[in-house]
Amino acid sequence: MTHAKTAAFTEQQQQLARLAKALAHPARVAIVELLASKTTCISGDIAAELPLARTTVTQHLQELKAAGLISGTIDGLTVCYCLNTALWRQAQALFAGLFTQAVANPACGPADACGC
Repeated sequence: MTHAKTAAFTEQQQQLARLAKALAHPARVAIVELLASKTTCISGDIAAELPLARTTVTQHLQELKAAGLISGTIDGLTVCYCLNTALWRQAQALFAGLFTQAVANPACGPADACGC
């Protein structure tokens, strides 16, 4: 069995990978967009806003929560979800750094004849 050798990568690389994995489903992106569009936490039925079953939405919420991108607090029988803005600011900086580095010195592109 092959094991991931995450220790061979920097903490920044590992954090970027965790965040990218947490966002690697369109339903999770839609949930984040929904939460970002609200000025308060959502304690209503998020599943009513998406074309998915409630159990599926719950699974995606758990993935986002496990990554720390959202928080959920229990108030009686309802859970109030909102974005973890501190982590989102960190993610913004990490991804901006990656994207800046990726396009700073392009080795080849559509106009180049690099043969790849």
